[in-house]
Amino acid sequence: MDVALYLIPVTLGDTTIERVLPAYNKAVIQGIRHFIVEDIRSARRFLKKVDSSIDIDALTFYPLNKHTPMEAVASYLQPLQKGEPMGVISEAGCPAVADPGADVVAIAQQKGLKVVPLVGPSSILLSVMGSGFNGQSFAFNGYLPIEPPERAKKLKLLEQRVYTEHQTQLFIETPYRNNKMLEDILHNCRPQTKLCIAANVTCEDEYICTRTIKEWKGKLPDLNKIPCIFLLYK
Repeated sequence: MDVALYLIPVTLGDTTIERVLPAYNKAVIQGIRHFIVEDIRSARRFLKKVDSSIDIDALTFYPLNKHTPMEAVASYLQPLQKGEPMGVISEAGCPAVADPGADVVAIAQQKGLKVVPLVGPSSILLSVMGSGFNGQSFAFNGYLPIEPPERAKKLKLLEQRVYTEHQTQLFIETPYRNNKMLEDILHNCRPQTKLCIAANVTCEDEYICTRTIKEWKGKLPDLNKIPCIFLLYK
């Protein structure tokens, strides 16, 4: 295999490896001994799920999260610079997309190191695919403000972009606050605006449903503690 920084997608929930990841990914993982990971414990579990015969104790893990100093992130790439392939593993989904892995990829690019993104599940892309919304122009906005006035202002701004720019707007919330987010969307958005809820994407109980704000009222699903993406369009 090529000496490169491999971006290794992870399952989005409790689903089988075979359902969402190609066999090629397993072959790549088996050839790597150094992994830059968002969470060491979940990364170890994922690797064992991919291949139960992997000797976890023979691997080296480098933690990467929003608190990791940039100088430490840069030092993580030393094995790659010495000719050893490395892998980046997020806690769920595709690394470097709405994920701290983007920092190490940026450094690798600056240093002229080869970067290889592998195929795998992206809740962002899959939710756009299943929504029926504009897939030519869409924006992922991450987390919205928590304080009610700021959140209301942001929701109205995103909704305005839907109508003026014809752009699908995506955002997320901490899972235990999903139901409150739903209430805020219904309270602040126009009755005719469409909302798609994409929850537990790729899992057995996957739920992807598009309705107008008016149609959602009084018929909201319970999304408490369920990984979810919200999408707005017209």
